[in-house]
Amino acid sequence: MDIQEFIVDIILAIVLIISTLVLVLRIWQDLVLAVAATLMMAALGGLFLSLGAKIRNLDKSVIARERTMRMNLDELNMLVCNKCDTMISEVHQIVGELSRRVYR
Repeated sequence: MDIQEFIVDIILAIVLIISTLVLVLRIWQDLVLAVAATLMMAALGGLFLSLGAKIRNLDKSVIARERTMRMNLDELNMLVCNKCDTMISEVHQIVGELSRRVYR
């Protein structure tokens, strides 16, 4: 995974943590409460980052499965076309043989 994919999420998580720290320090003037709220927001930001990573992995997995299914469908299509062509040629041979027998 590339860090450039997560740069916006990381910046937003940092802003979330800093804004929580500033808000709590300004209102209550209690360091323990400020640290606890900051840790809670850090955990929430980490949860958002983790959720975003899982969604990206799921998206990549779906794309890979779709590509595999498309390739399998193409192979199946070619196989069915070959079988149809073989069957058509066999039917033509049988019809030709029957028409020769009728004319004799």
